[in-house]
Amino acid sequence: MDPSPFLQESRIPLRLSAVDRDGFPVICSLWFLYKDGALYCVSHRKSKIIQVLQERPQCGFEVAVNDIPYRGVRGKATASLSSDSDGSLLSRLLDRYLGDSNPQLANWLLSRKADEIAICLQPKTLSSWDFSGRMSKA
Repeated sequence: MDPSPFLQESRIPLRLSAVDRDGFPVICSLWFLYKDGALYCVSHRKSKIIQVLQERPQCGFEVAVNDIPYRGVRGKATASLSSDSDGSLLSRLLDRYLGDSNPQLANWLLSRKADEIAICLQPKTLSSWDFSGRMSKA
């Protein structure tokens, strides 16, 4: 299965995991955008996931449905971080996940854009699954 269409169409948050200096994983759900083979997310500069990725950019991720038929994509990636202080990536993610459904939340998130960090995940490995041929919706 080519993961590109699934990742472009999905509105499921990406689950991102990285290993902290204590050796334990940190897992975070993030909105994402898939473009040109990379996954893009945003998180606040003081978030735990940003702190961990600054020290160790190697990470794992998964985007998967929780309902039948099961399908998804997971992989290993290297994260690069950059400022999103203009809110350009954040705005795209808000459009993708919220649209016009929650302007109060969108405005609150945009009010903090100066402290947002863009995460670019460059996949090193990918695996995907799609059981729709074997499963029907209940």
